[in-house]
Amino acid sequence: MAHIRHDPTTTQKGKITYNSGIVSGIVALAIEEVEGVELLSGKNKGIKLNFDKQGIIADISVKVDSTANVSTLAFRIQQSIKHNVESMTEYKVAKVDVHIQDVNFPDNTAI
Repeated sequence: MAHIRHDPTTTQKGKITYNSGIVSGIVALAIEEVEGVELLSGKNKGIKLNFDKQGIIADISVKVDSTANVSTLAFRIQQSIKHNVESMTEYKVAKVDVHIQDVNFPDNTAI
């Protein structure tokens, strides 16, 4: 579980606590926003998060469309995750590693 501590220089009282599942959900939504990408399904669902002093370190495993430019797609995934996590939480994203694990090919049944 991740915690944000109270800053005594502000007038706010208390602290904000984010469950790591919430952050994983935000990351999953950010990946869905990128066209041509599909998050791996399974036990860990393709998302591994590490909360560090410098920010969140994310390891993302995805499938991409065969027609996609992989480097452009990976950059879009990184930008989408960074934007969504930082705008919805108090966290900074230190690093996003994108692992292309599979490629989706179109079904051409009529050859």
